[in-house]
Amino acid sequence: MVPLPEAAVTGREEEVLRSMATGLSNREIAESLTVGPETVKTQVGNVLARLGARNRTHAVVIAYVTGLVVSEVAG
Repeated sequence: MVPLPEAAVTGREEEVLRSMATGLSNREIAESLTVGPETVKTQVGNVLARLGARNRTHAVVIAYVTGLVVSEVAG
């Protein structure tokens, strides 16, 4: 596991990233966090920039590799 740099994402961005990791769309994330879709779009962009990710999938991979998100599937 590779550590995520301290304060790499804000608390809200971490919530958005965790939601992205579950496969939610921006609209679904917005509904679950009670914010607008444009706010989520901005936060997704911030997550990508802060993590140096090329896209949503890359950001989710980084989240799993760093341990920010842990799979609930027991193998």
